[in-house]
Amino acid sequence: MRPPLRIVLFVVLAALAAGCGAARPGGSDAERSPGRSQAAPPLSRAVGRKIVTGMAGTFPSRSLRARVRKGQVGGVILFGPNVGPGLGRAIDSLQRAARAGGNPPLLIAVDQEGGDVKRLQSLPPSRAPAAMTAATAGSEGAATGRALRARGINVNLAPVADVNHGSFLGSRSFGSDPGAVAAAACAFASGVESARVNATLKHFPGLGRTRSNTDLHQVRVGASAAALRADLAPYRRCAASTGLVMLSNATYPALDPARPAVLSRRVVTTLLRGELDFRGVTISDSLAAPGVASPATAVRATRAGVDLLLYVDERSSERGYRALLRAARAGRVSRAAILASAARIDALAR
Repeated sequence: MRPPLRIVLFVVLAALAAGCGAARPGGSDAERSPGRSQAAPPLSRAVGRKIVTGMAGTFPSRSLRARVRKGQVGGVILFGPNVGPGLGRAIDSLQRAARAGGNPPLLIAVDQEGGDVKRLQSLPPSRAPAAMTAATAGSEGAATGRALRARGINVNLAPVADVNHGSFLGSRSFGSDPGAVAAAACAFASGVESARVNATLKHFPGLGRTRSNTDLHQVRVGASAAALRADLAPYRRCAASTGLVMLSNATYPALDPARPAVLSRRVVTTLLRGELDFRGVTISDSLAAPGVASPATAVRATRAGVDLLLYVDERSSERGYRALLRAARAGRVSRAAILASAARIDALAR
């Protein structure tokens, strides 16, 4: 009986090995770019990593959880109406859906700046940015990071790094002196990240020279290149050690007369990544804003070099996902660039 048993075992093991080698999940989406690790996600999930969506209500819908399981969503942004007594259960439900699909933990993001912009009103920071200094911003940031981390939130879309020159930002800015703003904004960001929550410098290259809110209006900032560059002090000082940088939806003719910053390769790739050597994750501001909202925005922002695409509702985020995936499959967007974005996103703290 012993020789036949050995033969049977050999045949079974050979068949199993052949089956494992033939299993390539995701069909054509499983293609990898040359030289990348085999751990790189399929294209459909790499595109999903780039999508940050708003959600309706205080608990994620069945359809949103299904998209999370499929790897079509990489993050969820929480606004005031999403925050209720069941916030912890809502976040747990989202993260369970991510695990069930074999995906990394979601990015859970809020705007917790302090002052007028605090999605979780009972949590730090205890004062508005305009009332912080370099000496107090670090402890405010650390307290904010710890409070968010304890609730399962791993991205703070703060601090505002804009230098205020009489803009609509008011107390959301740390002040009007580039050096002082840099010191305070960088201290706040470092404090947030000391709690293993990702901080976000925003809104590159700056909204401190306009009285119009880009969430409500199409904005052109007519400042000279020299003036705009002077306001980059916070990014020069600490962008390299901060997890994310958010791109502005305004247009800056001195930098790129034809495109808003979030859609401009000159701003995102040449200036931020090239000149300032930023190697972290780039994120858009709301892609529902006037001047940038269109069916082509996801593709245009990705071509410019934006990693995370921020949508404020579920329907528009699903449209953005499908548009970008179609473009990538058709070769109109670089697969290598999408996989590089996914790798940077996966490296963020969770």
